[in-house]
Amino acid sequence: MERVPGWLGRVGAGISKVGERLDERRAEARSEDEDADESSYEQVPPPPAYAPAVAPRPEPAAAVPWGLRVAAEAAWRLLVLAGTLWILMKVISSVQLVVFAFVAALLITALLQPTVARLRRHGVPRGLATALTAILGFVIMGLVGWFVVWQVQENIDTLSDQVQDGIDELRKWLLNSPFHVTEDQINDTAKSLREAIGANTDEITSAGLEGVTVIVEAMTGILLAMFSTLFLLYDGKRIWEWTLKLFPAQARPGIAGAGPRAWRTLTAYVRGTVIVALIDAIFIGLGIFFLGVPMAVPLAVFIFLFAFIPLVGAVVSGALAVVVALVTQGVFTAVMVLAVVLAVQQIEGHILQPFILGRAVRVHPLAVVLSVAAGGMVSGIGGAVVAVPLVAVTNTVVAYLRTWSQEAAIRQAPAPHGATAVDLAPTKSPADSSHADSSPADSSPSGH
Repeated sequence: MERVPGWLGRVGAGISKVGERLDERRAEARSEDEDADESSYEQVPPPPAYAPAVAPRPEPAAAVPWGLRVAAEAAWRLLVLAGTLWILMKVISSVQLVVFAFVAALLITALLQPTVARLRRHGVPRGLATALTAILGFVIMGLVGWFVVWQVQENIDTLSDQVQDGIDELRKWLLNSPFHVTEDQINDTAKSLREAIGANTDEITSAGLEGVTVIVEAMTGILLAMFSTLFLLYDGKRIWEWTLKLFPAQARPGIAGAGPRAWRTLTAYVRGTVIVALIDAIFIGLGIFFLGVPMAVPLAVFIFLFAFIPLVGAVVSGALAVVVALVTQGVFTAVMVLAVVLAVQQIEGHILQPFILGRAVRVHPLAVVLSVAAGGMVSGIGGAVVAVPLVAVTNTVVAYLRTWSQEAAIRQAPAPHGATAVDLAPTKSPADSSHADSSPADSSPSGH
């Protein structure tokens, strides 16, 4: 019994040795397999010389063509910009009355601000200068509107009689014309017009009620424009300084320089347009007055007002004068009125506008047409009036910010060896040199 534990120990030692030998043989077999795999890889023949070289696969972003990557980068930015503009237009359309009232106040302020600045230079207090200028401006506008209404009321009876005579002459001309128009056809056309008017009586009445709403909104807009004009004339500088605080700090220097230039552009546009419109109204009004066309003064005022819509306004007001002359005085007088309108408009387009407006608000005719069409489609007559000054101001601001960013990049760039600060200083543009004598107060939106 004493030999049993020793026998068991010898059996366990033998089993341990057998396990160690098996582990060694497994390791040797594994190393042999690895050597066999490496030798098999080495035995693979190389590709032939004529086979094309296969480049490794690039990153997915690098595999996209450069032009497509640029287009994609620009596309998503344009989508963000378009979405922002769409939201902005929705917001503006919801408060359209307020926006148009403020824009009208800006245009009126651009027209009246030089008078306030001139009174201030003569020692008149700011409040008194603002009050005198605003009262005088609003009184003149009110008198012009009253004069137009008075002239229309005075001449409406005579005009209706002349229109009836013109319709009778047109009827006789159609009966004797080579178009073979018969009396029955003319009567049927007149009957159809009367029936159409009678069938649409409800719509005409609702349109009249909507007209009352439009009048109320117009009066509200006029009051808002008057109050906005008063505050812009009196405290425009502080309003501009507060507006600057809405922009990021890094963008404020550029915006602060672009603002006065934009204001000078807007002022030049409004003053030049008023002068050109006044010249058109005077000369065309004198022409139709000497030709015996009724309501010459109201037509001249309409020509003055429509001149604020570039290109389109001149065509509409001229066509209105020609139609009135045709209905009241006949074909010959209408042709003469058309000749007068075309002559004055040619003088305006080739002499007056380049001389009066100058380079400050020069916009390409295609940009004028597209902007007027877009403004009219978006906001009607008001949008057409605002479109061109908005494009002119935007053009000035973009040009200045581009120049300012280039100059800022030059100032931040390290100076080359041997260069001085004078060599790196940007040259002054002609627009800046032309306004070098104006003070910062005069070039601010308020002019104070």
